[in-house]
Amino acid sequence: MITRGVVVRVPAKVNLQLSVGPLGEDGFHEVVSVFQAISIFDDVTVRHAKDGSGITLTVSGPTSHGTPTDSSNLAYKAADLMIHRYGTSGDLDIHLKKEIPVAGGMAGGSGDAAGVIVGIDALFGLNLSRDDMESIASELGSDVPFSIAGGIAVGRGRGDQLTPALSRGKYHWVVAMSGNGLSTPAVYQECDRLREGLDIARPQTSDALLQALRAADARGVGEALTNDLQAAACSLRPTLRLVLDVGEEYGALGGLVSGSGPTVVFLVEDEERALDLTVALSASGVVAGVMRASGPVHGARVVETL
Repeated sequence: MITRGVVVRVPAKVNLQLSVGPLGEDGFHEVVSVFQAISIFDDVTVRHAKDGSGITLTVSGPTSHGTPTDSSNLAYKAADLMIHRYGTSGDLDIHLKKEIPVAGGMAGGSGDAAGVIVGIDALFGLNLSRDDMESIASELGSDVPFSIAGGIAVGRGRGDQLTPALSRGKYHWVVAMSGNGLSTPAVYQECDRLREGLDIARPQTSDALLQALRAADARGVGEALTNDLQAAACSLRPTLRLVLDVGEEYGALGGLVSGSGPTVVFLVEDEERALDLTVALSASGVVAGVMRASGPVHGARVVETL
C-alpha cells in the first residue's frame, strides 16, 4: 500500500521555568527552560502533491487567523530543510489545523515545524531516530526540538539542548489567550531594556521545581513557576497583569506568562478548579478565550495514515 499522506499531532508547551541570562556577543541569550507538553494540539497533514507543484501550505482551525502560508512559516522552512537534507520529493501539500494560539508563547509555530519533520520522515520512510529529528529541529528554532520530544524536559543553551526531567503525576492547566500575539524578539528586547545596568547571572535550573515534579507535588510546582520574560511581556501588554490577578483571586496554584507571551497559563488543583477558573476568566472581559488542558503529553507523533 502506497502512503498518500500522514497526519501528525503536535502539542503546545508551557514553560514551568524560563530563566534568561545576559545578552551574548552573538546576539542571543543563554536560557534554562523547563518545558511541559500539554493537551492542546495542532494537526499537521503532509501529503504527496502532483509533480512540479512544489510546497503548498494551507491552514484552518480556531487559531489559524494570522498564520502565514508562505515561505516565512516555520513549517514551510522545515519542509524545505528536510527536502534538501534527504533528497525527497519537493512536491508536498501541507495543511495545519490549528488550536495552539499563534504568537502566544506556546510553541505553535515550532510545533508545526516539528510536525512537518515527523511527517516527512514517515511519508518517505526515512526511519530517522528521535535524536536525529531533534538535531534537525534545532536548526529551525529553540522550541522545535521539544515539540518532537514532548513530556517534560530541561532545555539549556538556547533552550534546544534537551534533557528529560523526572516527573510524576498529571497537571491541570487553564490557558488564557490574548486577542493579539507578541513578537518574541520584541519581548527579549524589552527584557534587556528593563535589566539594563543590572548584573545578570547565568541561568540555573530551579531545584525546587525539579524536586516538586519528582514528588508529583502540584502545589510545589505552582509555587516554583517562574519566567524572566514575564515583566517584559507585561510591560508591553499591561492587561496581562489583570489576567494574572484573576487567577490568583480564584485560587490557582500558580500562574505565569507562557514563554514570551501573551498567553497566560494557570496551574490548578483539579478539573473542578479548572472549570471554576475558566468561568471566571471568561466573565472577566480581559481575555480573548480560555482553554483547559492537562500534561504532560507525548511530543509530535503520527496519528493517521492516509
